[in-house]
Amino acid sequence: MSAEQQHRDGQAADPGPRSLAQALRERDDASLGALLRSRPDLLHPVPTDVTQLATRAGTRASVLRALEHLDRFALQAAEALAVAPDPASYQELLDLLAGDDGDEEVAGALPATVALLRERALVWGGEDRLRLVRTARELLAPSASHSSPTGLGPSVAEATSGMSPGRIQAILTAAGLPHTHDAVSAVAALSALFADRARVAELLEGAPEASREVLGRLVWGPPYGQVTAEPAAHLRWLLDRGLLLPATPGTVVLPREAALSLRGGRAHRVPEPTRPQVAVAAERKPQVVDAAAGGQALAALDTVEELLRSWDEGGPAVLRAGGLSIRDLKRTATVLEVPEPVAAFWVELAYAAGLIASDGGYVEEHHDRHDRPDADAEGYEDEETRDARTRRRSGEAEHYAPTPEYDAWRDLPPADRWAWLLEAWLPGTRTPGLIGGRDGRDRTLSALGPGLDRSPAPEVRRRVLELMAELEPGQAPDPATLLERLRWERPLRSAGPRREQPEPPRAGVRPAYGGGVAANDPEALRTKLTEWALLEAEMLGVTGRGALASHGRALLGTEGRSEGAGAGAPAAGSARATVVAALLAPLLPEPLDHVLLQADLTAVAPGPLVRPLAEALGVLADVESKGGATVYRFTPGSVRRALDAGRTATELHAFLDRHSRTPVPQPLTYLIDDVARRHGLLRVGAASSYVRCDDESALDEILADRRATALRLRRLAPTVVAAQADPRTLIEGLRAMGFAPAAESAEGDVMIARPHAHRTPPRTPPAPVPDGPPAPDATLLTAAVRAVRAGDRAATAPRKDTPEAPGGLPRTSPADTLATVQAAAMTGESVWIGHVNAEGAASQRLLAPLRVEGGYVTGYDHTADEVRTYALHRITGVAELAEEADGAEPAR
Repeated sequence: MSAEQQHRDGQAADPGPRSLAQALRERDDASLGALLRSRPDLLHPVPTDVTQLATRAGTRASVLRALEHLDRFALQAAEALAVAPDPASYQELLDLLAGDDGDEEVAGALPATVALLRERALVWGGEDRLRLVRTARELLAPSASHSSPTGLGPSVAEATSGMSPGRIQAILTAAGLPHTHDAVSAVAALSALFADRARVAELLEGAPEASREVLGRLVWGPPYGQVTAEPAAHLRWLLDRGLLLPATPGTVVLPREAALSLRGGRAHRVPEPTRPQVAVAAERKPQVVDAAAGGQALAALDTVEELLRSWDEGGPAVLRAGGLSIRDLKRTATVLEVPEPVAAFWVELAYAAGLIASDGGYVEEHHDRHDRPDADAEGYEDEETRDARTRRRSGEAEHYAPTPEYDAWRDLPPADRWAWLLEAWLPGTRTPGLIGGRDGRDRTLSALGPGLDRSPAPEVRRRVLELMAELEPGQAPDPATLLERLRWERPLRSAGPRREQPEPPRAGVRPAYGGGVAANDPEALRTKLTEWALLEAEMLGVTGRGALASHGRALLGTEGRSEGAGAGAPAAGSARATVVAALLAPLLPEPLDHVLLQADLTAVAPGPLVRPLAEALGVLADVESKGGATVYRFTPGSVRRALDAGRTATELHAFLDRHSRTPVPQPLTYLIDDVARRHGLLRVGAASSYVRCDDESALDEILADRRATALRLRRLAPTVVAAQADPRTLIEGLRAMGFAPAAESAEGDVMIARPHAHRTPPRTPPAPVPDGPPAPDATLLTAAVRAVRAGDRAATAPRKDTPEAPGGLPRTSPADTLATVQAAAMTGESVWIGHVNAEGAASQRLLAPLRVEGGYVTGYDHTADEVRTYALHRITGVAELAEEADGAEPAR
């Protein structure tokens, strides 16, 4: 037995429900819960009864969202129903999708697809009376200005609705049909002619070749064409026989029945009942994939840490409109040694993880000051927050800087730090790839600026990883087939026939990251989101050499951040992060506590260094190259930087002896001693400023140097020279002349120049912009179904006739209201009450009173499905239930 026969046999012979509300009312609780799970927008707020649920399910916004979450074949089935008769039988729908020749794949997939459309309340009705909800039909059916997404135009009846009866009779005559007595029968005869494949073929046998070419261009859509006041002979032949009918002045359309006959009965040129398979572009050993992903994860941590270290004393200024300037982004890219779009990705990732933020403005989190240990009598702000607000009011520019969370993140193990970043990346809606493009107002999108949120991004990102996880470990997907699969699962609904898709990435071709995308091109955005998801996963180490790593698979198999763990909280707050970190940890190399000193004044770190060693070496030497091994170079400037930070030559020698696996080269020893010998020989203080030196010949040399002219030096004593420049400028000028001055305090002590770490006040990371309401959990679904059922029972319970107040509420006097509810409480019966709340909102409630006292009535509210208390003075009136309803809703 065929699949469609089984489907028909499983359906009832009766015509089915008369409305969507009745169809929903006849569902069981599991089916109603499935509807609410697939369309969570129907839950906000929870409908009071089934009628309100059906009304909400038919609204334009809700239907649009439901259509956008259909796969391509389900959408094709809905599009076919939109051009089918209303109602249509299952066989008519099958014929539109499979065509005259039939299609086994379509026939096999259609029953499940119709069940899916029923589940999501887009289709209702019996087997022989399938109905598409009215709003969906309006969205998908053709109109006078545009065709259906199938490429079909209006029917003969719709196209001839404004045509004169004489013109219709003339078309019948030209088509070889007899005259009729009225226009209705004439339109029916013409429709029957065009719906008959054999008769249409016979009619076209005598058509000019040019006429058949015109039909060939219009048959698959769009079905509209332009004609002049005096059409050519081949067009006149089609117009005379109704194969082209007038749509608007100067425009003609191919009627739907004729187009279907020419198509062989198919509503779509290519039905797509089966999902495309993701092809494998390359296959590698899982161990190789994991090792490559681990290396990328370590590089990602180094890059983010380098970014935050470069902003540790205060980062770039915030633009007036928000975000980084192009110049600051270029500087950041230079520091990270990556292209600008890639630098923008790392900046946005650190921002999404809560590691960087603006240091100005108000603290986003507000608490009661009695709950804040650092709150004072002035309000909710601590000293740092008040300082930031003062700078903002005074006109001082805001800057980006690390947040306090950065210090907590930096102290975590490497695997936990990586998991923290992934917890921000996977659900994030900010899309760094858009940076450099233009928004809808033709403004440039900047890093950390507004306008970068794209709600489909998390769904695309997660779905890309899920499809990669369906492959065998070590298999890398072909990007083109991956994109085609995503397009099948989430096709973009359009007003006309499906347009040409952007060219997908070819296998083996690595697209460039970033570059922006047109703000009004959703299909191009979908393509770019897929490409960016693949590239970002590779840069982060979720994938290795194009295949999903083992810790990447764990991202999809466990739950996300646990409830109560705020954004930016340590990775330990997430069950998923804990599992991922445990899988990644063995792939990361253990930090080293040594380096290899070379005779050319360089040090080689053969792997990641422990944090104290890395920080100390970063002060003493400059990073020359990065990679699997990091090369540091010692220079006079870098050694002077370490001395300025308070280290002595003896301490530097001991540090190198302790951490070098090779002997300390003699040139490096000489370099440290030579710089230390000259360091602090000159002393600079504030007078405006002065230079103090025990060696008078050194001061003579400075005064004789023409480069010191701009400092406006004047000798005050044999060992003291005054300057008109400030101490910082004086120190920089002397260093440019080849000296190594040291700043001194008012007491004459050498001032240690340690970097000052600048932190923002506590900040909340940017919240993702959701693509609609969140998916409800099982508890919410159960409660919502129960509330809808209770409200529906209450709404359908009959009641006795009683006077009504405006709005249909029962109306009785206060004395009658009190007497009726007291009697109902004694007998255990239910009554209708009209209630007006404190905000003035009126509602009707089915109440089973339990007790009446103190001006209040407490009872079981069947409408809300819970016990509630109502003030008697807010009850407009009471109505008893009709006798046939008595006892149907006993008090609980």
